[in-house]
Amino acid sequence: MQAERQPNKLIDEKSPYLLQHAYNPVRWYPWGDEAIRRAKTEEKPIFLSVGYSTCHWCHVMEKESFENDAIATILNEHFVSIKVDREERPDVDRIYMSALQAMGQDGGWPMSMFLTPDLKPFWGGTYFPPIARYGRAGFPDILTRVNDIWTNERSKVAESATQLTTYLADLSKSRSSGHLMAAGVAEMCFEQLAKTYDASFGGFGGGPKFPRPVVFNFLLRYQQRTGKREARDMVEETLRRMAAGGVYDHVGGGFHRYAVDREWRVPHFEKMLYDQAQLISAYSDLYQLTKGTAWRTVVEETAGYVLGTMAHPEGGFYSAEDADSPQPDNPEEKGEGAFYLWTRNEIERSLGGDADLFCHAYGVEKDGNAPFDPQQEFTGRNILYLANPHEETAREFGRDLGEVEAILARSRQRLFEVRAKRPRPFLDDKILASWNGLMMGALAKASRSIGERRYAQAAEKAATFVLSHLSDRTSGRLLRRFRDGDARFEAHLDDYAFFVQGLLDLYEATGTPRWLREAHRLTEMQIELFRDRDQGGFFDTTGDDPFLLVRIREQYDGAEPTGNSIAAMNLLRLAEMTDNQEWKREAERIFDSVAQTLERRPLVMPQMAAALEFSSSKPLQVVLATRHGDQDGELLVREVFGTYTPNKVVLHIDGGETQEELAKLVPFVKNLTMKEGRPTAFVCRDYVCTLPTTDPQVLAGLLSG
Repeated sequence: MQAERQPNKLIDEKSPYLLQHAYNPVRWYPWGDEAIRRAKTEEKPIFLSVGYSTCHWCHVMEKESFENDAIATILNEHFVSIKVDREERPDVDRIYMSALQAMGQDGGWPMSMFLTPDLKPFWGGTYFPPIARYGRAGFPDILTRVNDIWTNERSKVAESATQLTTYLADLSKSRSSGHLMAAGVAEMCFEQLAKTYDASFGGFGGGPKFPRPVVFNFLLRYQQRTGKREARDMVEETLRRMAAGGVYDHVGGGFHRYAVDREWRVPHFEKMLYDQAQLISAYSDLYQLTKGTAWRTVVEETAGYVLGTMAHPEGGFYSAEDADSPQPDNPEEKGEGAFYLWTRNEIERSLGGDADLFCHAYGVEKDGNAPFDPQQEFTGRNILYLANPHEETAREFGRDLGEVEAILARSRQRLFEVRAKRPRPFLDDKILASWNGLMMGALAKASRSIGERRYAQAAEKAATFVLSHLSDRTSGRLLRRFRDGDARFEAHLDDYAFFVQGLLDLYEATGTPRWLREAHRLTEMQIELFRDRDQGGFFDTTGDDPFLLVRIREQYDGAEPTGNSIAAMNLLRLAEMTDNQEWKREAERIFDSVAQTLERRPLVMPQMAAALEFSSSKPLQVVLATRHGDQDGELLVREVFGTYTPNKVVLHIDGGETQEELAKLVPFVKNLTMKEGRPTAFVCRDYVCTLPTTDPQVLAGLLSG
């Protein structure tokens, strides 16, 4: 059908999501001047559709409605239709998602909003079916009703739109209430999270369950300070349940987006880069704490998936893999999870005599095992999950544990080879500065926590890619998105903050001064571009785009942390590294700007609560005086990164040019030297150092206090 149609205005875009809609009969426009000017000229409302390329229900709505000629006719006659990729333009998405939630509706994608020609929202929703079902009105009926209201009740539309716009403008105002008590905020955050914790299956709340790694970060830091084992137990049980559940890809590694049920068994099958990054970091932290081999395995398998599937050859990481893929028995028909699902017969054919043991371990049933399948997409097929621990499987089959583990490893490898012959899910190969920052940091941390140098090398390659391909050569500013040779869109606060965080993690892991220098430069630029000089903190956008109604300040650490939460921690880390007290004050102004949120519902911003707690501690400054390739020096490095010590910064000196370069940013390291020419560690607080040591055991004692 597409071959017979003329393309719409999306055909010249680079976004995979927009290109998926380029041959719809809907007369789509990308967000920008041409569409908005037409809406004003013709006095038509705007239909704004926001989604992303790996969104299952976005695909459903496209197939049902945007490919429907009758529905397209209504849209083309009465509306100006704009399609937005939320991953390219999170600024647009946040504004109208906030408006949708202000209307009392749940957020989600696809987001379907109706705007006046001057971009003010007046009504909206998410997925609309082509006819009334699922308790939702049919899309043609909605379009007809909205057009009728626009035509006959324009004054009511204008009033509603003005009220919503005023509300959105108010969202960007800070809620300062004076000095925050870090310990009190942390206690309240812990108590609020504990009340929502699911003690039966891990996670927080009921189904659906989303990974929210910022919670793990806060709880592990909180446990480290207070000694409350309950905080660590919540993290450990949740991560154990996730790694055992269907939300984890037991054959190929990596995590699916979320589970639709309470038990983590039935996933929504898309795989997002930001989830992989933050979960690598969380499991790395848990490995540092416990040295449990299960956590190390998850880190290795998830990193292996990212490096094998989501890495650009020149560096940088792609954004996502789709939930949907062609059905193995019917390539013309796509289905959610088709790439990942198995029939019992397929497993028996693939594994032969090992099949019964594997099926027992991974919950495979003859007629399928999905307990929650409202769309009947998984009928007769199985979602792999660890139904029985390896020890129980060993008892059931009368085998040694080591033998069972070897059989299961062999079986997973065989299924990986079989699955590789299936059509893969669609890969969204755009490269985002923000998500690459998250992955750089995760790989840098993992490289040290589990001792895998190639992870740091991949992170350095990604950092080089972003600085080369997502940086404006004239201004030095970051750009947000790269794809197919094209870098575009001004970077937002989260791009700067996440990328700076990745650079700091990379510097600490490698000791390469360039990464610290770039983190310093980009932080100065971030302050210049995004700082709210009246109320403190940072706006999410620069304010340069004339088509944005307001400058939003996100105040929810969700699937991704907010830019302000990460910026606060970055500023504090840099202040500890460089003794720049103005940057610490800048972080304190961020805390002031979200004070009411932290005082009332800190579980909304656990990453910000973690930064606040860091600010009230006396972090260690650990200086490592080593030379590249020195084995004794590596023993000191392993000691520093082998244990979970979140409230520290790490600096590297070598007595040569690297140290001279670092001293320009960190003057106090200028006169530190190796002890008797041997690799040496200095453990300092407030730039006052203990006696230097060359002994890893002495260093361990100094780090533990």
